[in-house]
Formats: sequence, structure tokens, C-alpha cells
Amino acid sequence: MFQVLLVDDEPLVRHDLRTLLDWNEHGFELCGQAHNGIMALAMIEQSPPHIAIIDVNMPEMNGVELNREIKARFPSIQTIMLSSFDDYDYVRACLKNGSIDYLLKHRLDGATLAALLNKAVLELRRADRLLEESEARKVKTERINPVHIREYIAHLVRGRKKATLEVEAFSRENGLYTGASSYAAAALQIVPFLLLTESYSDVQTNRLVQQVLDMMQQSLGDIRERTAAYVEDGRFMIVFAFKERSEHAMKSEIDGQMRKLQHALELFLNLKCVSAAGHVCTSLTQLGTSYGSAERLLDASRSEPSGSSAAPRMPGRAGGLDDEYHQRVSLTIEEHKQLLLSIERLDIEGVHGLIDSVFASIHHLPIHSHTVQMMVSELMQTGDKALKTWIPGTEDAKEKLPSRSELGRIGSVGELVQWLQSFYAGLLGLLKQHRAGGPYSRHVTQAIHFILERYPGYVTLELAAGAIGLNSSYLSRIFKEETQRTFSEYLNRVRIDAGRKLLESGKYSIKEISGQVGFTTHNYFFKVFKEMTGLTPQEYLNRLGRGEG
Repeated sequence: MFQVLLVDDEPLVRHDLRTLLDWNEHGFELCGQAHNGIMALAMIEQSPPHIAIIDVNMPEMNGVELNREIKARFPSIQTIMLSSFDDYDYVRACLKNGSIDYLLKHRLDGATLAALLNKAVLELRRADRLLEESEARKVKTERINPVHIREYIAHLVRGRKKATLEVEAFSRENGLYTGASSYAAAALQIVPFLLLTESYSDVQTNRLVQQVLDMMQQSLGDIRERTAAYVEDGRFMIVFAFKERSEHAMKSEIDGQMRKLQHALELFLNLKCVSAAGHVCTSLTQLGTSYGSAERLLDASRSEPSGSSAAPRMPGRAGGLDDEYHQRVSLTIEEHKQLLLSIERLDIEGVHGLIDSVFASIHHLPIHSHTVQMMVSELMQTGDKALKTWIPGTEDAKEKLPSRSELGRIGSVGELVQWLQSFYAGLLGLLKQHRAGGPYSRHVTQAIHFILERYPGYVTLELAAGAIGLNSSYLSRIFKEETQRTFSEYLNRVRIDAGRKLLESGKYSIKEISGQVGFTTHNYFFKVFKEMTGLTPQEYLNRLGRGEG
């Protein structure tokens, strides 16, 4: 039943409308009567009808005003206007504002009323149909969103139940891989992914993954014909669909595309990658097994020699990883002790020998394996801790060591060993310089510790001197003599270094960071940051690719 509201200030007119036809027999129900626009609007707010029959000329709120309110607030309600001959200007205004038609009071009859009500019903149904079509288009648009396409593809290899049937249905409904008769999946691995992202926030890691996906998809073309999807831990799945049936032609195409992807990622994102392609199959439901064969080839591969072209591997005889793949995941206690002893003794040969020994036991593994990357991570963390222990309170030293961004371009275990040896050579060189300069005096060391503990808050030379029990002038003089910096310069360096770390975290705004590292004004933070880094905080963020919009 369609609900109808009568709105007229004349009781006789309302009576005539009620009795002109059998409302229920025609599929309508009178849900209420109002004698002015204000009363009608209150009733509509409580329970909106489908149709409102409105007198154009009423006291307090006339029909024109009521119709305007209805169309603004309840656009789905269809309105029919009641008028006399001399009300036509009102009627015209209502028709312009969305009323479907009008009735003349002196010509009211059941047939005319029923015809207009049915016209309103047609309009209601048309509006419902348009809404349904709009919702359907919205749902379809959301479904063919690249994110959703990639989610469906990734389900194939993440163990989701009924994933193969879902992907097949999804592709059929949304025009994916139209006309294809053959398919294949390839696996691509960012070699140093775990090392590069171990210090990243989730936001930074997700941003890197998205950059890789965007670049890969740009190279592959239409996502509905070839699709790149993220799996996990720096590994990506690439789906190829082919209309031709020549297996040689398909393998050649995959080989060329994967080379192109690897070249683009290394050239533009400084990311070394390796890849392998799975077997060709004849159904989307078999893509999971095709990807599985690609992964087995990838994980059974050895790292490429330095300078070689890492071509994607096509399946031949599937290889498996040795049992050792999962056995060795960290330094032994003895190796860890030996490394620390060599660092403390500044024994570069001892450090290099230990690194060679560690990698001799895992040289057979691919560079992207968890074992290799966990070993590298532990070796780097040990070096970092040693640096903080023996050269406390300075980040400047790290800037003199090989940049970790260089790991992105390393494609073999041999290159990785060379990088680690260079890292430790630089680290031991810094320790030598520090020791040659002699340790700080007890009072200066206490002042530095005071700065490191209190820098987020209010810190002055006088407060530090008071805490240590020295005259501030004397502390100022010996601090400058031993550190080659004034107390304020040292304090600002600590604060700016802390600010840089917070900027790199991506968790705080520049304004928030200035307060968290002890600066009382935003402008002074900018000034000191620029003096010490050569960049404003915003420029520093832009260098990181995380500029605030």
C-alpha cells in the first residue's frame, strides 16, 4: 500500500477527497490529514508518506512553501497540488519545484484523482529503479577497484577457503581476463625487504608496498588483463592472461615482462628483485598451483653473482630448500661473544673473519631468505649497540657509516658480505677516533647525561651545573673545551637528532615534534633544524617522500 497524506485547510475539500474513490481498492492508504503546512511538515517528519496532496493556498505555511520544504528534505515524496483557477501562479511555482501535477478543486472526480495517483506511483517506482541501478553501479565500481581485484588474487595463495571459485566468479562478473584461454602466475621478491623495513612503521612499509605495486601495474598495463598483487614479506604475485595458445610465445612474453619489472624497480626505486614464473594453466582456478610452482623455483634459487642479469626462472624440475633453511636463524652465543670482543679490541680482521664464517654456513641460501636477512639484521644491530655503548649521545657517527639504503641494490650474498665488512670497517674506524680523542671528564659526562635525560623538557646550563654541583661558568668552559661545542649547541644537536627520528617515524606532525623534543616555539625549532641539517623540517620530510600536505 502506498501511503497518502491530505493537506488542505478546508474540511469539505478533505472530505470530498476521502470519498472520491475506494483508496484501498486502488492500492492506497490515507495515512493522515493536515489543515496547514506546519502541521503537515510535523506529520511528515514523524512518518513520511509516499504521496502528499497539497492545497497551494493555506494560512501560516502555504502549499508552495510546504512543497519546497518537502523537496529539499524528503525528495522521494511525490506531491500533487490542489488549486483554484486564481491560484495558478502558485501551481506553476510548485511544478517548477518538482510536483508531478495538479488538480482543480471544482473539477475533482475519482478517475482524475486515481490517474494522478498512479502517475505518482510510476514516478516512485522509476526513482526506486534509478536508486537500485545507482547502488548496483556503485557496488560494481567498488568491486573492480584495483584494491579489491588484488585482494581476490591474493586470496588464491593465502589459504582462503573457496578462493578459486570466488576469483573465477569475480572475474566473470567484472570483465577480468576477458577472452583469455591460458594463464600463468609469477612470483617477484624484493631482495632486501626485511632489512629495509625492519625499522619502518606500518605506514612506511605500506607506502613502499604501494609504490612497488603502482610501478609494476604501470609497466604491466590494464589491471583487468595483467594483475600485480601483494602477498607478504616483500613478495608479489603477477597474473598473466593470454588469448593465444602457444606456450613458447607465452613464456617469452612472461620472461620479457618480468625483466622489465625488475629493471624498473631497480632503476626508479633502488630495489633489487628476483623472480620466477610458474607453469602455464588453462583455468583461473589453477592459478594458485601455478604461483606455488613459481615460489618453489624462487626459494630454491641461489643468489645471482654480482653483475649478472637475474632472469626470471621458468619451471623445469621443481627444487626444494635444504633442511638447513630453517635451522640457523641467529648467531650462536660463542659467535656473538667473539664479535663483541673483536669490536672492543678494534680487531677488523677478527670481525671480517667471523662474518665470513657465518655466511659460509648459509651461502647456499637465496639472499631474500629469512635466514640470511635475520643474520644480517642481527649483525647490524650488534654494531649499532656497540656504537651507542662506546660513543653515547651522538647520531653523527652513523652518518659516516655505509647507508642502509644501499641494501636495496644488493643482489647477492657476496655483495651483502662486502657491505657488512664495509659497515664494520667504518664502525671500528669511528671507535678508534673516539678513543684517540680521550674520554670526557666525569663532570662533562654527567652534563651530557643530564641533557640526554632531560632534553624534552626545560634544560639550561645553570640547571645542569646545579645538578652536578659546579659553578655554571666553569662547566660552560670545560664543556666547550672537551666537546668542541657550547652547552646550548650540544643540547640543540640532541634535540634535532631526536626530532629527525620522530619525523622519520611518520607518526607526528612537525608542530607536535617541536614540543616533544623540548623547543618552546615552533619557529625556533625550524631555525635550529635548518642550521644543523641544511633543510627545514618540511624539506626533510619531502626528502623522505612524506611531505605534509
